Amino acid sequence: MASIKDVAKLAKVSVGSVSKYLNGGKLKEKTTIAIEQAIKSLDYEKNAYATGLRTNRTHTIALIIPTIWHPFFSELAFYIEAELRSYQTKLILCNTQNNYENEVAYISMARQNKVDGLIALTYSNVDEYISSELPIVSIDRYFSEKIPTIMSDNFAGGELAAEKLKQAGANKLAFIGYGSIYDNSTRDRYRGFQAYCQTHGLESEIIYYEGHHREFNEKLPEFVRETIISKDVNGIFVVNDEQAFEVLALLQKNNVRVPEDIQVIGFDGSQQSTNIPSVLSSIRQPIPAIAAEAVKCLINIIEKKETSLKTILPVTYQPGTTTRD
Repeated sequence: MASIKDVAKLAKVSVGSVSKYLNGGKLKEKTTIAIEQAIKSLDYEKNAYATGLRTNRTHTIALIIPTIWHPFFSELAFYIEAELRSYQTKLILCNTQNNYENEVAYISMARQNKVDGLIALTYSNVDEYISSELPIVSIDRYFSEKIPTIMSDNFAGGELAAEKLKQAGANKLAFIGYGSIYDNSTRDRYRGFQAYCQTHGLESEIIYYEGHHREFNEKLPEFVRETIISKDVNGIFVVNDEQAFEVLALLQKNNVRVPEDIQVIGFDGSQQSTNIPSVLSSIRQPIPAIAAEAVKCLINIIEKKETSLKTILPVTYQPGTTTRD
């Protein structure tokens, strides 16, 4: 593999001139042409790692997500990577599989300066590993340190879901969800839903489980039978789309018609495919905007520019076939 010295020798210029060219510096036109011809002739590739050692920048950031199998996390990763390209920065995807040790290992990697910074979406107890000295942006989760957080307006989303169910004719509602024992903004979906029901005098049932997703799924069939079907609920708001599809499958198994008997609204509005619309009515998170804000915020931190500690982005209603819109 050709080195920077080989380029300089073939171009008949100094190593310093080649280094200046590779780092975007201005040179005489004759020198620039000679270097470019030498690079092409030698098929030279810039050593980004070596450059990073000199500049203390790797031009890579890590994205920590619980699982790539979740449509919201997948779509978010897609838009974050696309946004980073405009900053000539690459993405390292850290798929933790909801594993605490994996999350800690990725955070430690960032603290050792192997990436320029982190965008983290985590629901584990990693607070002690998070420092304001580490360039990091959080999505949906507050830390004790002053870490910038980007989120959708989850409270308004919960209100909007209840409002849309009411407008579609549902008069006995239910919320179904699970969450981390550590506080995060997704709980505001439940709080917004509950606030709307109380304000408008709507009867509602609440199924909220704090614990592992697997445990919740084991209990969900019983929850649906005893809290939803037996109590004549006719409108359900589910904490996210993935869980909403599991609820739909259980309703079908119990011969409940959707939307004729029960209407269902999820939360995320993520695309299952680039060309196939989702059948699920949902509260759509502004995923491209979340990605853009997270990247801009992290780059500002890395470049030691001021940035907001809290950014809340508006949500919208995305109608589907699971409500009578």
